[in-house]
Amino acid sequence: MKVIIQENYDKMSEWAAEHIIKAINLHKEDRPFILGLPTGSSPIGVYKKLVEANKAGRVTFKNVVTFNMDEYVGLPREHHESYWYFMHDNLFDHIDIPRENINILNGLAEDPEAECRRYEEKIASYGGIDLFMGGCGVDGHIAFNEPFTSLNSRTGVRDLTEDTRIVNSRFFDNDPEQVPAKALSVGVGTVTDSKEVLILINGHNKARALAHVVEGGVSQMWTISALQLHNNAIIACDEQACGELKVDTYKYFLDIYRSERL
Repeated sequence: MKVIIQENYDKMSEWAAEHIIKAINLHKEDRPFILGLPTGSSPIGVYKKLVEANKAGRVTFKNVVTFNMDEYVGLPREHHESYWYFMHDNLFDHIDIPRENINILNGLAEDPEAECRRYEEKIASYGGIDLFMGGCGVDGHIAFNEPFTSLNSRTGVRDLTEDTRIVNSRFFDNDPEQVPAKALSVGVGTVTDSKEVLILINGHNKARALAHVVEGGVSQMWTISALQLHNNAIIACDEQACGELKVDTYKYFLDIYRSERL
């Protein structure tokens, strides 16, 4: 596992965006480049950089197929807090990706479990995800795989914890009751099946989660810790998120990956 420490959020976002751009541009296979994407506050900076690069002609998304991590159950696409709305507002409406290449779970599906099976099957039909970018919750969850979710889990319906609803309530007029209690989410196993996984961890409030994934053991209590078992996992973080790392750990990653600092 690589840990790329950047000075601040903007530098972290720039590094991650450049990594994705390079991966897309180096993709020479006949099939499309398959990209997994998250929502939330962490990737917004990356999306801005990708939009800028696309408009500047440095990368095209015409041969990219995307699969998003999750979607709330019960929110229509037009709802300003649906992840469908978020992705189009922050990325898809500003780049040259074909509409038919965008895949987002349907939170209004009549049969949510069937929708999740369909999603897994569609990912498999492309040969899997080439690069899955994700974020991390303050409790170390990845996508909506809350603590104690199986590390082999696949796409399915997830019950959201009270803590997650409280954290996400900042997008719902600070009212946790407005946050849906369920979501459709890719599984931990869905993410770790990807050829490469890139996780963004930023801010003081994520420091404990970063320490657990880097220095702790593999545990269902911190679903992000499954990255330790992945042969091609990268964590891009900012200095603020490093507050609970041991000094020697921090120095090690700064030293070994110093050539990758912007």
